[in-house]
Amino acid sequence: MPQGPLVYRQRLLTRITHWAWAVSLFFLMLTGLQIFNAHPSLHLGTEVGFDYDNAILEIFARQKGDVLQGVTRVFGVEFDTTGYLGVSNGEARAIPAALTIPSGQGLATGRVIHFFFAWALVGTLVLWLAASALNGHLRQLIPTLADLRALPRDISDHARLRLPHGAGYSVLQKLAYASVLFLALPLMILTGLSMSPGFNAAAPWLLDLFQGRQTARTIHFLTMLALLGFFAIHIAMILLAGPLNEMRSMLTGWYRTDGGKHD
Repeated sequence: MPQGPLVYRQRLLTRITHWAWAVSLFFLMLTGLQIFNAHPSLHLGTEVGFDYDNAILEIFARQKGDVLQGVTRVFGVEFDTTGYLGVSNGEARAIPAALTIPSGQGLATGRVIHFFFAWALVGTLVLWLAASALNGHLRQLIPTLADLRALPRDISDHARLRLPHGAGYSVLQKLAYASVLFLALPLMILTGLSMSPGFNAAAPWLLDLFQGRQTARTIHFLTMLALLGFFAIHIAMILLAGPLNEMRSMLTGWYRTDGGKHD
């Protein structure tokens, strides 16, 4: 634990939206996998079907003698994923029940829950952006030239697990959070809207921007995987930096810093 003074690091709105995003992304990910189960393949382009060979990922089951084999095909290369993907508990199922909401096959229910939390995410993101632009918090997440010059040192410190406990964000934190808030989440929202026929009618240019619904769906899925990777690294950093101090910051706003001068 750092031994410096306590500072008020996280505003109330930041803490509320942080936990709202965490809950929303949890349900979006698991219901998204439920929706993916209905058509467990990813394609590039505007069309999909028997006449098109544009799949980059396919998960399916194949009968092999008396055994049902799970197969995952990536860019035409096949892998046996029985028990993990394609077949789970002896049943043909792309994503296992433990990783979907609802756990059974329920596309309609999954879509309803998915859309609810999608709009919850959009609403809280817009609220956070507006409030952070007004109170100055937004500027704290944008790397400056001085931050970028300090990037090699920050990478070296993190590689040696010398994690800072300052009132402000390090340059790696700024780059990571800015990438999620200003790139990944807006990309998830826009590609999600691109798959809506109703929104296509209102804004056909969005579908053109992503070169078709199938490409938008693939980008949507890959962005989800990127967010999952960010979440794993985020949790690892919390555990390494001191989980009690980090959790206190996101629950109460107060953060224990190292001694010395802080931003």
